[in-house]
Amino acid sequence: MDADPLLGRDVGGIDATAPAILDEHSALFPLDRLGDLKAGEYAVQALLHTNPDLNHVNAPGDLYSSVATVRIDGIRPITISLELSRSIPAESLPDSTELVRYIKIRSRKLTEFHGRPIDLRAGVILPRDHAREPDRRYPLRVHIGGYGARFMNVGRMMEPTSAFRRAWTAADAPRMILVHLDGAGPLGDPYQIDSANHGPYGAAVTEELIPYIERTYRGLGRGTARVLDGGSTGGWVALALQVFYPDFFNGAWAFCPDSVDFRSFQLLNLHEDENAYVNEHGFERPSARDPSGDVRYTMRHECRLENVLGAGDSWTLSGGQWGAWNSTYGARGADGRPVPIWDPITGKINHAATAHWDRYDLRLILENNWADLGPRLKGKLHIWVGDADDFFLNNAVRRLDAFLSKASPPFDGSIKYAPGEGHCWIGITEAEMMNQMARRMAVPLP
Repeated sequence: MDADPLLGRDVGGIDATAPAILDEHSALFPLDRLGDLKAGEYAVQALLHTNPDLNHVNAPGDLYSSVATVRIDGIRPITISLELSRSIPAESLPDSTELVRYIKIRSRKLTEFHGRPIDLRAGVILPRDHAREPDRRYPLRVHIGGYGARFMNVGRMMEPTSAFRRAWTAADAPRMILVHLDGAGPLGDPYQIDSANHGPYGAAVTEELIPYIERTYRGLGRGTARVLDGGSTGGWVALALQVFYPDFFNGAWAFCPDSVDFRSFQLLNLHEDENAYVNEHGFERPSARDPSGDVRYTMRHECRLENVLGAGDSWTLSGGQWGAWNSTYGARGADGRPVPIWDPITGKINHAATAHWDRYDLRLILENNWADLGPRLKGKLHIWVGDADDFFLNNAVRRLDAFLSKASPPFDGSIKYAPGEGHCWIGITEAEMMNQMARRMAVPLP
C-alpha cells in the first residue's frame, strides 16, 4: 500500500501539439482518489509506452520525460507539465565472451501470426573447452527464469564470482549447452508455448530457436539429449514444454511452478469460484503472503496495478503477471484482444471463458491423456516446492501429486516439499541437478 502512486491512460494519436492529461479521471494505483495524495515533495516522471513487441517497462523506443520535483500542499490545485523529450535506446545485444553468447533471430512463425517482424532472443552459455574441442557435440539444457526474466541474465549467471559459474566450470561438471529463453513479448512473458494470443511460441522455440542453437553451437540435436529447468514461471514452462512435447525433451526440473492445477490457481478455483477478488466467505482474496503468513497484497490490489499499466485500463493488456496468464491460457476475442477471465473492476469470473483455460491445466491434461503420455513421460517430471510458498503455489502441486502418485503406469519422477519454505525453494544444488540431467541424457561424466 505504500507503493509510489502511478497514473495511466491511453493516448492514441498523441503528438507534440496536444497534451495528454492525467488527472483524477485517470486509472490510479494504489490510491483510491488522486485527492488522497499526501502533502509533500514528489519526484514526477512520465513514460509513454510505444513498443508493440516488448510489453515491459523501459522497452526500446519508449519515450520519457526528465524528472520534475514538485511540492504538493494538498490544498491548492497544481499542474505539472512534463515533456516526452527522451527515448529508450534501440536494442543492442551485449558483447559475447568466451562462454556466453546472445542470440536474436527472426521468427517466421511469430512474424506470420502477428503480421509484423517478431524476433526470438536467447542467451547461451557454452561448456568449458567448447572452443578447444571443435569436433565434440553437446546435449542441451533449456533454462527458463521467473516471470519476465530476460535472456541477458546469462551474463549475470556467469559473472566471475557467481556460484553458478563455479558449478558450471568445475572440473567434475558434466558438459552441456545452456539456453536461457527470453521472458518478454508483445503481451508480456509469452510462456514459451502455443497460445491464441501470444502466438505459436512453442513451435517457434522447438522448430526455429533450438534447432538454430544446436546447429550453431554443436548440439546433439536429439530429444534424448535435451532437458529443461526453471523456477516459478520457469517451473511451469519447463513442465509445460515437457508435457506438450514429450519426446522433444527428456526431463524437466521445476521449482515452485506457477499453478499446475486450475482448481488451485493460487487461491482461486476457476471452475467453482464466482469472483476472483472476493472469496466464498466474503473477504478479499489474498494473492501473496509473507513468511509468517500475513497477507502482503490481495488479488484486487495486484490487478489494480495491472489495470493502470494495461491498455483500456484492463489488467489483460498490462504486460504483468495476470495479464500474461490470461493471454497465455485464454481465448482471443473478436476484437483481437485476449478474452478476460474476469471483470477488471468487479472480479466477477466469466465461466464461459474457462473452457479455453483447460487446455493449459497441466494436471487435467495429464489425467485425461495418461495412457498416451504416461509411458512417454516416465521419469521425466521433477518438482520442488515450499509448503509456505508466497503465492500459494504448493496447493496446486499437491493436487497434481494426488494424481501422479497413483497414476498407472507410475510416473517414476519426484515431487518434494519443504515445510515452512516460501517462494522459490530449491531443494537441490546446481551440481546435483546437472549430474541428474547428465545421467538422464546418458552423457558421460568427466
